[in-house]
Amino acid sequence: MFMSERKAKRAKESSLGETVRIIIHALILALIVRTFFYQPFNIPSGSMKDTLLIGDYLFVSKFSYGYSRYSIPFGLPLFSGRVWGGEPQRGDVVVFKLPRDNETDYIKRVIGLPRDKIEVRDGIVHINGNPVPRERVGDFVTTDLHGNVTRVPRYRETLPNGASYDVLDLVPDGFSDNTPVYEVPQGHYFMMGDNRDNSTDSRVLSQVGYVPYENLIGRADIIFFSIEEDAYFWQVWKWPWSIRWERLVKLVD
Repeated sequence: MFMSERKAKRAKESSLGETVRIIIHALILALIVRTFFYQPFNIPSGSMKDTLLIGDYLFVSKFSYGYSRYSIPFGLPLFSGRVWGGEPQRGDVVVFKLPRDNETDYIKRVIGLPRDKIEVRDGIVHINGNPVPRERVGDFVTTDLHGNVTRVPRYRETLPNGASYDVLDLVPDGFSDNTPVYEVPQGHYFMMGDNRDNSTDSRVLSQVGYVPYENLIGRADIIFFSIEEDAYFWQVWKWPWSIRWERLVKLVD
């Protein structure tokens, strides 16, 4: 009887030890994937409508631009600059650390490269003096909980490198529809949100300004999950009605 109990105890300890090892290995693997390959990110605001909506969950490619201290969890200052660096392209949707505090995650679109001159005139973006073509493509339509329908003009912009995407223009002659000329410093990038009248971005120098290359975390590649604004990821009982099925596994333009 005593031997049987000892065997049962050893089997239980062995099973517990195996479970602990599996958990540790899973955590290490998750840390490696998050640090070097893909980091999940969710959209908390409407500044990138209608490309990205509140409730979208993304995979951000960490290896697209190489690695900086901000690629490491908690931003540990183990090294400076970037290693295996790759240059972002105009039109990339990028997650970066806000230069003002180097802690807050922001997501915007790359509009200006180092040494570019960026200006907005009457809502039209100009790069190095040349207007970015913009074509009206209909309206972005939303319906609130009370059934009220809102229509926002939507335009298709095409950057000099051919990158094309939709932007929204909430109000004519908005606060940021006419700006001074911004001269992007070497080693920095000029970011703008697609929801042009509802985005705090590089046009506001005191809040965002020019984004250093080192602050880039990665490129937003794919929407892997999306849920309505009034629901939460963990409310699985709402999923059949709250999931935006048409946005699942969708590439980010």
